[in-house]
Amino acid sequence: MATISDVAARAGVSTATVSRALNGKSTVDPALAEKVREAAAYLGYQPNGLARNLRRQETAVLALVISDVENPFFTAIARGVEDVAQTAGYSVVLCNSDENAEKERRYLDVALQERVAGVVLSPTGGDTDVTQLLSRGTPVVAVDRPLNAVDGDQVLVNTRCAADEATRHLIEAGYRRIGCLTGPEGVRTADDRLAGYQSAIAASAQATTCYRRCELRTAHAKAAALDLLDEGDAPDALLIANSTMAIGVLEALRERGIRPGRDFGLVSFDDAPWAALLDPPLTVVAQPAYEIGSIAARLLLDRIADGSRPPEARELAARLIERGSSHR
Repeated sequence: MATISDVAARAGVSTATVSRALNGKSTVDPALAEKVREAAAYLGYQPNGLARNLRRQETAVLALVISDVENPFFTAIARGVEDVAQTAGYSVVLCNSDENAEKERRYLDVALQERVAGVVLSPTGGDTDVTQLLSRGTPVVAVDRPLNAVDGDQVLVNTRCAADEATRHLIEAGYRRIGCLTGPEGVRTADDRLAGYQSAIAASAQATTCYRRCELRTAHAKAAALDLLDEGDAPDALLIANSTMAIGVLEALRERGIRPGRDFGLVSFDDAPWAALLDPPLTVVAQPAYEIGSIAARLLLDRIADGSRPPEARELAARLIERGSSHR
């Protein structure tokens, strides 16, 4: 069985450098770290996890707590986290909070009890409590939504600006009664998308507004869309807060015999794999989900290596992809 000394000899570095590289330390030059990983892979080297855990008093496991495992946006985040973590020698345990604060709390308790090395978390709301984890020295990185009470590492997307741009696109395409379906009040991304939508409507002399809040689920979005469509002054376009809700909206439009891209304009957040396969294809606000996950994992590994560094907040941009559903 290969040893750390064998890896060091093959890579032409010290055993200390091998240890730092395989543990994801940011002090190792990326090219050198890659050389070490290649040598370890070639030799089939496996770190002594038990000894490492005893030294650290923690497991070589990261917990990833996401809001909805059925939402492709979060599964792409998970892939980004896992790819970076695996390269650094960590395993990832996936926890689905299901937008449920109590379920989220239980998963965070498990992370504390199992002494995971760190947590990547998409909070269910602004009052998510991670103080016990932080007080024990377990780093936490927030993704998609911030932890309001904590000045810590986070990776977010400027969805307010993206919602403003998407709404302006619908206005420029000729739609005038533009609606918005977003999530519950207090969910930061839902609030930001509604605010961006409202700012674009307010800046237009022609467009009028109508919106609904509902759970970020297909069935709830369908019910909210039917409610809007059955109004006396029904919308002629909709901005939708995520792709899971978009499925419900498409079901509602089909029930009412309304054709997207002909009778009705649609823009949805998140470029789900099926969005480009519709007829017409769905215009989307594409968020860099994989990049969110990979950046969050790197921030978490850096925090594990150096807990004293200042908190880092990354804000990424979303991209409007125009397709047939938003053009008459």
